[in-house]
Amino acid sequence: MKNKNEHRFPYEWTLKDANFTKDKGKVFSCFACGGGSTMGYKLAGFDVLGCNEIDPKMMGAYITNHNPKYSYLEPIQTFKDREDLPSELYELDILDGSPPCSSFSMAGNREKDWGKDKVFREGQAMQVLDTLFFDFIDLAKKLQPKVVVAENVKGLLLGNAIEYVRRIYKAFDDAGYYCQHWLLDASKMGVPQRRERVFFICLRKDLAGPFLKQAGLFDLLPELKMEFNESKINYGEIKTELGRIASDLYYDRWTKREPTDANFGDITERLNGSGSCFSDVFAKDEFPLPTITSKGSIYDFENGYFISDDSFKKGGSYPLDYDFKGNKVSYLVGMSVPPVMTANIATEIYTQWLSKL
Repeated sequence: MKNKNEHRFPYEWTLKDANFTKDKGKVFSCFACGGGSTMGYKLAGFDVLGCNEIDPKMMGAYITNHNPKYSYLEPIQTFKDREDLPSELYELDILDGSPPCSSFSMAGNREKDWGKDKVFREGQAMQVLDTLFFDFIDLAKKLQPKVVVAENVKGLLLGNAIEYVRRIYKAFDDAGYYCQHWLLDASKMGVPQRRERVFFICLRKDLAGPFLKQAGLFDLLPELKMEFNESKINYGEIKTELGRIASDLYYDRWTKREPTDANFGDITERLNGSGSCFSDVFAKDEFPLPTITSKGSIYDFENGYFISDDSFKKGGSYPLDYDFKGNKVSYLVGMSVPPVMTANIATEIYTQWLSKL
């Protein structure tokens, strides 16, 4: 199934017309949000059994759109300790998760927030966000899926956060897995968005024998190639109607933009000598969308309006008929792994590993 640009998976699609074959293996998703990664696994042919999610609004959207066999609305800390999990969850091909990552984001407070209790936007229980990754690894150790896939922000690889990466590797090793990570860009996978994310992909040690290759001088690791170079899809190809108009203040600043400006911060810095509003970014016709965040503050460079909900859906490779259940489109898409990104990764995992086991 290819679109007009001959990509492996189409970014413009609908749930009602999708053909989910469910013949590649079984998946369970943690920190599932509205099901971005779930839809990716389904597009790749996997059977997603269900999810764990703490946010009732996100869970409501997930259930409406995916009708999961199993759904657990609770913190990962309690879910991982359950003694009543169905046997199917102990026979998974892939355990998937996107532990909340704001503590490591370059747009956040980073080190100032590490080790502190934080709460999500909807007001769930306080949690130390930077330990949730290790709760997820505890779950992997318990369920022992063949493969574990964990997604996180690029900032996890930068500066002092690299110590967390070492801890993640050690925890996966203790859980019985070979761990590797890749920094991947969704815009190279047929997603109309420049979105860089780090993916930890881990294979259970007792299955790794046929795939082990020399990695460096001393290490043996299961070989897995994650190389993507599909043609980029620019914003000009996906925009339809415009979104809502910006405020008078933003519109006035927009009129003073220059071609090299990437965001409103560039404008205020040029005009005032100091910048603000750097997270309010521009979508330009000749480039893929900038990273969609949960704030969703993306403005059409040509007219100063917010981009439309349809542009957010296409930019996040979300199905056009997805029922957002009252959640703001930009927020839910910004919180999600783009389905087409996950579909590409899952296809490589199946082709190179699972199909040969």
